[in-house]
Amino acid sequence: MKKLRLVQQIVDGGVVAVLRGDSPEEVVSMAEQAIKGGIKIIEITMTVPFALQAIETLAKRYSSADPSADNYAVIGSGTVLDPETARATILAGAEFVVAPCLNGETIKLCNRYRVPMMPGVMTIQEIQTALELGADVVKLFPGNLYSPSMIKAIKGPLPQANVMPTGGVSLDNLGEWIEAGAVAVGIGSDLTNEAVKTGDYSIIAAKAAQYIAAYAQTKRN
Repeated sequence: MKKLRLVQQIVDGGVVAVLRGDSPEEVVSMAEQAIKGGIKIIEITMTVPFALQAIETLAKRYSSADPSADNYAVIGSGTVLDPETARATILAGAEFVVAPCLNGETIKLCNRYRVPMMPGVMTIQEIQTALELGADVVKLFPGNLYSPSMIKAIKGPLPQANVMPTGGVSLDNLGEWIEAGAVAVGIGSDLTNEAVKTGDYSIIAAKAAQYIAAYAQTKRN
């Protein structure tokens, strides 16, 4: 089924590029460079002005159907606060939805359309609620409030939880998060800040390649 395939593609990709910018054109450029560098799971946040335009542009340009194709990438939406926004992003082409917090109605909406939804959580209570509502992966956010040992603490009472930390993940600690049991990681400002400051977006491709190499190395070990 498509939803299960997409969840597996997110987990197999391992690294999610969380992209914010000042315009849809800017985040499209960021996404293109991230994909060029090897990150194939792209999250466009709804804090971007006219973010739906960026999602639509990328969804038309890239396809999740064939991982071996040159135009392979999975395009999703982030910072989705409510079901209305989730539905709008799905109509624009988003194939997964990510939220900074837990909203039950958003999870239900995404389940209705068989779209993977990753709600932001901070506590065992929130993780349990998300699982009961049908979330396949939960986003530990903000990740910089925790150490990778938090995954082990979660897995004690909830070994079935699939956890993706976002916020505070870097090249220095990516391996620790994966080794601790994270199914994937979200990378935001560390991927794009230098490129935005210098105006050289090729830096994103180079940084993305480093993240993919670090992820692959950890999985081999």
